[in-house]
Amino acid sequence: MTTLCYAKKTCSIGIHVLMEEVGLPYDLKIVDFSKGEQKTPEYKALNPKGKVAALVRDDGSVLTEYAAIAMWLAMTNPDKKLVPTDPEGLARTIEAMDFIVGTVHMLSWRLFRRPDAYSDSADVHEQLRERGMNAMLAAFDVIDEQLAGKDYLMGDFSIADTALYYTQYWAVDVAGWKLPPNVQAHYERMKTRPSVQASRELEGVA
Repeated sequence: MTTLCYAKKTCSIGIHVLMEEVGLPYDLKIVDFSKGEQKTPEYKALNPKGKVAALVRDDGSVLTEYAAIAMWLAMTNPDKKLVPTDPEGLARTIEAMDFIVGTVHMLSWRLFRRPDAYSDSADVHEQLRERGMNAMLAAFDVIDEQLAGKDYLMGDFSIADTALYYTQYWAVDVAGWKLPPNVQAHYERMKTRPSVQASRELEGVA
């Protein structure tokens, strides 16, 4: 059976949502970052990157990185229609997801949450956090324009929406920020999906 290696308050939230969308049986392996379990020899043997999400597939092979896992789940479950099938639609889905993972998450949120990763000087940490927050909110403004007149990023629900969801969760439920109107409407729409409700139950949020 497929196993999802998962840690709370991480991007693996979005992959968990996708696993629920796919609807096939899977196991969940909780990796407790507060205990440093991602750095243990046992986990590093599974994923030398020491990150989540990691997907252990039925044949024992391990797939890592958000976009790779999301694409694999979508393409191996075509009946779920998690990605467009036309070249333009597929390219635009990857474009949207790459912006969210690369800019909203890695460039912005990580700076806000982990200023110590960028400077050893505690004196500049608050400045770095503010820079990360401003960058993330500016990125949400870009996404807000993309969502104008649409329920989901591609019109129909896709893997890109799961990436947007986990960053929305961070912004609202972790940081307490206000989202732009179309992004907020998307967030509320996502929360009505059973897959997201299962994720929120696991995360312990209403």
